[in-house]
Amino acid sequence: MSAIKKVVLAYSGGLDTSIILKWLQDMYGCEVVTFTADIGQGEEVEPARAKAQAMGVKEIFIEDLREDFARDYVYPMFRANTIYEGEYLLGTSIARPLIAKRLVEIAKKTGADAVAHGATGKGNDQVRFELGAYALNPNIKVIAPWREWDLNSREKLMQYAEQHNIPVDFKKQGKKSPYSMDANLLHISYEGGVLEDPWAEPEEDMWRWSVSPEKAPDKPTYIELAFARGDITAIDGKSMTPAQVMAKLNTLGGQNGIGRADIVENRYVGMKSRGAYETPAGTIMIKAHRAIESITLDREVAHLKDDLMPRYASLIYNGYWWSPERRMLQEMIDASQETVNGVVRLKLYKGGVSVVGRKSETDSLFDANIATFEDDAGAYNQKDAEGFIKLNALRMRIAAMRRHK
Repeated sequence: MSAIKKVVLAYSGGLDTSIILKWLQDMYGCEVVTFTADIGQGEEVEPARAKAQAMGVKEIFIEDLREDFARDYVYPMFRANTIYEGEYLLGTSIARPLIAKRLVEIAKKTGADAVAHGATGKGNDQVRFELGAYALNPNIKVIAPWREWDLNSREKLMQYAEQHNIPVDFKKQGKKSPYSMDANLLHISYEGGVLEDPWAEPEEDMWRWSVSPEKAPDKPTYIELAFARGDITAIDGKSMTPAQVMAKLNTLGGQNGIGRADIVENRYVGMKSRGAYETPAGTIMIKAHRAIESITLDREVAHLKDDLMPRYASLIYNGYWWSPERRMLQEMIDASQETVNGVVRLKLYKGGVSVVGRKSETDSLFDANIATFEDDAGAYNQKDAEGFIKLNALRMRIAAMRRHK
């Protein structure tokens, strides 16, 4: 511990990281630098500055990283139509590589010996933060207080906070937060509380971003999303930055009850975990992206992407964003998006997202003259199908003849 003179802490200003800040000062006797990122969590980040200053922190970094997050992490991930285990849109997972990157960069800038995070020893985030940090700086030291201290219950954390005069916001309000929550531009997650029983339905007042589908408007909302090289660049003809696109889609999706998910997932550390998620923008984005790819991607390219997507999703979920294999896959995915240009029209209605139109003036592979059920004027020779079928059936016919003998 004495070797650590300065550490950069990923600091939210909440209970856990405020306790960690004090614990680092006491147990390591080191100077603490705080880093707070605004990645669209919807809460003020500036109060973290006052809390850090009150605890004697001299170097405080508070950064608006919403555009970086959307442009350099979420958008590249959605080019692959990424879903983990068929349901999870990776809202927490994809934020960790950016935070790890900035922790390492700030450590270098401030001359810090180590970085620290508030992830527990049971979760995935410890893996994501640390794999990212080591990939970017192989000599960095990482401090994970949850793996070192004995403050292993909410009660002990509260006692520690009281002993050291650490302000606890919800204590002043006379209520205890029932869930562990994480939010950013892509999603908000809920764990703990009643959700620890996988049979229990989430309480309606838990959800923060979306109305229930039952209470959504009776009239559908139609939107048009413009794509350029696989990325959404405009909504209803209005150009927007990636972060602006996501903020707008979160609003529209939430108003229409879109994006709720209740999942039991397999954590990388080995346990099963139940969580609830709201991902309005992501739910809309992936539906629209697959729609524009349906008319602009070659069949085998699209199928190859689908084959590789589960591996790509696992890499992100497990914390390997900065790995050589993820980077290699990303280059292939990005190359496939050169022709993914056009417009998708969607209908948002009572929790559902329906594709009702798609077009590409420059890159569509859909040929109505060939696909038509009417007279195609010789564009497609139906007699060709006979030989095609017989050649593809040849190996099965040979096997069948052998069985009959």
